[in-house]
Amino acid sequence: MNGPAAFTVLVAAVALERVAELVVSRRNAAFSLARGGEECGRGHYPFMVVLHTGLLAGALVEAWTRRPDPGAVLAWAMFALVVAAQALRWWCIATLGRQWNTRVIVVPGAARVTGGPYRLLPHPNYVAVVVEGIALPLVHSAWVTAVVFTALNGFLLTARIRTEDAALTRLA
Repeated sequence: MNGPAAFTVLVAAVALERVAELVVSRRNAAFSLARGGEECGRGHYPFMVVLHTGLLAGALVEAWTRRPDPGAVLAWAMFALVVAAQALRWWCIATLGRQWNTRVIVVPGAARVTGGPYRLLPHPNYVAVVVEGIALPLVHSAWVTAVVFTALNGFLLTARIRTEDAALTRLA
């Protein structure tokens, strides 16, 4: 993880992972909408897209312009957290199956998922988002990006979790 070029490869890998998420999300959203699903919280979705794109771009810009010299211990510890966040995110995706997508879509009559990481936490995917939002920039000591993303993400997650909780009350 030493140097902005290696960090760029990591951020590009995370960006590709996000593209894979969007492919799964679009497929699952279409599946849910075809079964009478209703989308909730549409208003905050564009902000979420901008914020998550900004995390990746901001981390790169900060790494290349500030050229911080990250310590190996911090870099590797944060890298391990990024990997753990990705593992948790994909555990959530696998557990929710067709019900997972990046939007809040509720299919009438669908059962609420309570297995996998959802037996431990009501919103485990957001744990992954929070960890990644801090850890990814800090792999290369991009602390400004980590702080700004985390603060803005706190506001977004407050709205998002309220929206999801209200939508989930419709499930059996």
